[in-house]
Amino acid sequence: MSEAIPMISFKLERHASGRLLLTDSQGQHHLGVVPVRAFPIAAPGEGISLVGSEGHELAWLERLDSLPAALRSLLEEELALRDFVPVITRIKSVSSFGTPSTWDVETDRGDTSFVLKGEEDIRRLSRQSLLIAAGHGVHFSVKDMGALDRASRRLLERFL
Repeated sequence: MSEAIPMISFKLERHASGRLLLTDSQGQHHLGVVPVRAFPIAAPGEGISLVGSEGHELAWLERLDSLPAALRSLLEEELALRDFVPVITRIKSVSSFGTPSTWDVETDRGDTSFVLKGEEDIRRLSRQSLLIAAGHGVHFSVKDMGALDRASRRLLERFL
């Protein structure tokens, strides 16, 4: 059984300014469209809203993988710019076991450090995955605590 290809009632392209331009079924142009994931962590490929510059939803897309390749590629490129969530692969050190504390970590995007303001900034997404809100606004992910080395797990467990 093959999955039905959704009907697309709009055209989406990159404008010369670098922003997304959506042309709706009535031929009206909307410059500065932003794709927003409904569930960026739990279901990143499902539920994408295309929001206009005034903050109104212009289109809803059920699944990225059901879109034509060119449209999917354009949206994935734009979403990658918006959804910057480095994955922590190792915790090298923590300045103190109280908060605020400075964490030195290795991520899939390179080494960095950040300040953890409070233990409440570590949110459990599942039994093995976490989302950590750093003091400077970037969120870091731990996909699988069990995959971390023993020293990293011990440091992390002090905060959970």
